[in-house]
Amino acid sequence: MLQLLPDPILSIIYPQACDVCEGEVERHRDGVACTDCWNATRIFDGNETLCNKCGAFLFETMSRQPTHCGRCDEHSYDRAIAVGIYEGALAASVLRLKRAPFLPDVLKTLIAERARQSDVHPSSVVIPVPLSARRRQERGFNQAGVIARLVARHLRLPFDDQTLARGTHTPVHRAGMDKKARAMTVKNAFNVVRPRLVDGQNLLLIDDVMTSGETVSMCAKELKKSGAATVTILTIARAAL
Repeated sequence: MLQLLPDPILSIIYPQACDVCEGEVERHRDGVACTDCWNATRIFDGNETLCNKCGAFLFETMSRQPTHCGRCDEHSYDRAIAVGIYEGALAASVLRLKRAPFLPDVLKTLIAERARQSDVHPSSVVIPVPLSARRRQERGFNQAGVIARLVARHLRLPFDDQTLARGTHTPVHRAGMDKKARAMTVKNAFNVVRPRLVDGQNLLLIDDVMTSGETVSMCAKELKKSGAATVTILTIARAAL
């Protein structure tokens, strides 16, 4: 019902503070961040330089040569793409998504555009990074699944949230954890319960944010063990190096 109210009326009746700057959110489509904070958030538009494999932000300007950060050499996925950097409005939207299965319209548009621009294989199967049973019960939903369903619908691709499972409960990654510590927390955490459904398939693996890349790499490793042809990662945000 609130979505049916014009933005000026909605802002008067139900004023909402921006989760980033605490200013006023004037448009419902912006979600938890104001227009100024969305404009200040770095959204990838092709004019920056990113790592060709992991999608890490490297330079403000576009490079004419293929670029590689060197930190993702051992990762098992083929490439990773993101809407933008984990900051400002994107970070606020990701944090809100962990609490409620809601994507604002502005973010839905950005995700759909990024997915379409990424040259995803036309026969890909969309798979969300799974939560453990404990965390799924605590949260009530899988935020990666919310994103994955949106991507599958926009790209008209099959959606599969049953084949890849998280067998063990792992602690939440803390900001101060290094790459090795993050890798240890997800080692042997994932398994493929229906390998015949990924054998020979091109897979689009979805998560909310990619930090070190260890979680999605471990998922990709298990999927490729089961015969996946390629694994591409798509996330809302990419943490800065």
